Amino acid sequence: MAKDTPPRRDRRMQQRLARGEAAALGELYDRYASLVHNLAHRVLDDDAAADRVTREVFGHVWEHPDAYDPKQGSLRAWLAHLTRRQAVQRLRETEAGAGTAEELEQKVHRASVAARADYIALSMPAPLRAALDLAYRRRRDYRQTAADLGVTEEEARRRLRLGLQLLSTAHTGSAPPGYGRAL
Repeated sequence: MAKDTPPRRDRRMQQRLARGEAAALGELYDRYASLVHNLAHRVLDDDAAADRVTREVFGHVWEHPDAYDPKQGSLRAWLAHLTRRQAVQRLRETEAGAGTAEELEQKVHRASVAARADYIALSMPAPLRAALDLAYRRRRDYRQTAADLGVTEEEARRRLRLGLQLLSTAHTGSAPPGYGRAL
């Protein structure tokens, strides 16, 4: 096992935050601020609101470092979950009174699914992400995708199938285990 595996690094980061090390928060922010902001923006479609959610998420992490449990999943997944939850809550607050409750819930659901899909796409292994990018954004079929990636057609089909299976989980709405606590 590598010396600095992500779970170990996440556990060390959580310990540093619990000790009140401001430098740890800076490192965490440098590593994950763009992820947090992009997920919040995907839900809210507003830069200023995404900035506020980003500040709120990192403020929560600073004030409650013990809320993260490395045994439950990665720090990245926890931050993504906090961000989605906070952004959806802000969306509900800003959209309250605009349309019916059912319309609001549909909008929240669509935004939440889109944010989860973005997170999944960013988190999947690079070979799967590259195959999906070629096939869906650049409109390549699996043969062209295989040629562009320098892999067999069978491997291109496998990568596309796995990538799509991962993306299909965005519709389940499940959060990482143990991360149902409010901000």
